[in-house]
Amino acid sequence: MSRMTPEKARELRDEKRDGKHRVRPSPFVPQPGTRKHRELRFDHRHPEHVEEARKLLSGLDGMEIDTGLVPYSLSIWYEITDYSLEGLEAALVRQGFHLDRSIYSKLMRAVVYFCEETQMRNMRVPERLIKKSHEVYSKAWEHHPHGDHDETPPELRQER
Repeated sequence: MSRMTPEKARELRDEKRDGKHRVRPSPFVPQPGTRKHRELRFDHRHPEHVEEARKLLSGLDGMEIDTGLVPYSLSIWYEITDYSLEGLEAALVRQGFHLDRSIYSKLMRAVVYFCEETQMRNMRVPERLIKKSHEVYSKAWEHHPHGDHDETPPELRQER
């Protein structure tokens, strides 16, 4: 059995597919953009679920599926505008699939669910016009009573 080295790990992560390198970022690190790589981990007591899920998910448009990085798992790529990990896993559970219930998997799922939901919510909110908001605050400041306002008319003020 050969020992894992950083070079070997990079080779496994970036293995070639169809003559092209396929980058596999960790499924649980921040991934900018809307294309996501995630890992579906299944209960080790139901190894048959991995292939059944592969067949089921391969019928979804825009879904790319490959062998997972760990045993009893699938690597999936999708657009969060089309799917979410939470929705995919909920659909699989409704179909009778058993997911990995380790503390690590539960924690990683919760983080990914939160991140994807937040990203989608942020994508739906229109951008604020920063220059306009500054003007609103400036106008409010001018009308707010505070100690920096000089009531002396400009013609009576003396410059020194």
